[in-house]
Formats: sequence, structure tokens, C-alpha cells
Amino acid sequence: MIKVVLADDEAMIRAGVRAILATDPEIEVVAEAGDGREAVELALACRPDVVLLDVRMPGLDGLGAAAEIRRTLPDTGVVMLTTFGEDEYIARALGAGAGGFLLKSGDPRELIAGVRAVAGGAAYLSPEVAHRVITRLDRGRMRRAADARSRTEGLTPRERDVLALLGAGLSNAQIGTRLHLVEGTVKAHVSAILARLGVGNRVQAAILAYEADLVEPGSSSGVTNGVTSGVTSPTRTRSP
Repeated sequence: MIKVVLADDEAMIRAGVRAILATDPEIEVVAEAGDGREAVELALACRPDVVLLDVRMPGLDGLGAAAEIRRTLPDTGVVMLTTFGEDEYIARALGAGAGGFLLKSGDPRELIAGVRAVAGGAAYLSPEVAHRVITRLDRGRMRRAADARSRTEGLTPRERDVLALLGAGLSNAQIGTRLHLVEGTVKAHVSAILARLGVGNRVQAAILAYEADLVEPGSSSGVTNGVTSGVTSPTRTRSP
């Protein structure tokens, strides 16, 4: 069962999100919060698999709550849910350690897919958000590609294999299956990769993999392909 803490300052929005998540028998909303500070407190108390946060809330907003949750509960995934798709919010959310970013105006199936993906250790961006990210990546891509290749050259061949699959949106369990490794070994590789690349989360590592051309064409990517990319089987091991 995937345990979720839901935070939004609008009760009607919380009711709607809860109803959508309730259609999946493997997802359970265990607590609700009306602001970011309460969300952090409930996350500490409930230790959920995923915290679903609205970006704009009174007091501590969703971005601040995401950073606090990722700092204190590294095994808990964070998904941002908002009506705003501006680049500033996307960049700040990913920088705060969010593993997913969804728009409230999107298809309800994206909500379930995003929660499942982040609970399974993968990254997930809604199609509109993914388009914005890729558009930003394409600007000055040659310079960033050179930098990304330089940063990934220090990885071992096995770490590069793991990074490529991470960039394709695979969870730790899926990477282990593909490379014939136990999940704990994959987790150790991911931790080493994040440290060597100097990035804070899987989304940032996936973007580096994309920029370094490590992701094979046609791979299902949690950064580039929206809904179909993020759906993974739920697992209790998510972080790193």
C-alpha cells in the first residue's frame, strides 16, 4: 500500500484529489493538511511514501515544505500539485527535491501515475511540465551537453549504466532487474552517482543523463515523456 499525505489549503481540492487517489486500491491517503507546516508535521508523524503538496499555501508554502521534508525524511517522495506551470515554480520545486510536478488542470490519471512513479523511486513530470523542462534544456544545449559529459566521465562503467536507466525513468527495482543487480546494490550506486555528480536528487541526475546523451533514443523517460514514462510498480524503497 502506498501511503500519502495530502496538503492543500482548499478543502474542496483536497476532497477531489482524495477521491481520485481512492480509485486506486493500492493508494491510501493517511492524513490531510491545510498548510505547509502542518504537512511537514504530519509527514514526520506518519512517515508516508509520498507527500502531495500544493505549491501555494499560507505560512510555509509547498516549496518550503518540500525542502524540509526531503531534508528530514529522505525516504519520502514529494510530488508538487499546482495550477501554476511557470518555469520558476518548476525549477524551484525540482531544486527543493521534488520527484514529481503535476498540474491540477491535467488528466486525473496523471495524478495516480505520478504518485505511483515517485513511490517507486522514479521521477514524474506531467506532459506540459516535461515540455517546459525540455524547452529549457534545448536552449544552450551544446554547452550543457559538454559540461554533462565532463561531469559523467568520472563515473565507473556500472554507474554510467545505472545513470542511463535512471535517466530513462526506471525505479531502483527496475534498474536492478535490467542489470541483474539486487535492489540494495542499485540504491548504493544511485547514492554514489548523486554524490559524484554533485546533484541533490534523481530528477537532476536524470537531466544530466539526458544532456550527456546517456539515455538511449526511444527510452521511456520520466523527464521527457509524461504520463507513460512515470508508471512503475509501487515499492517501499525509493530513496535515493
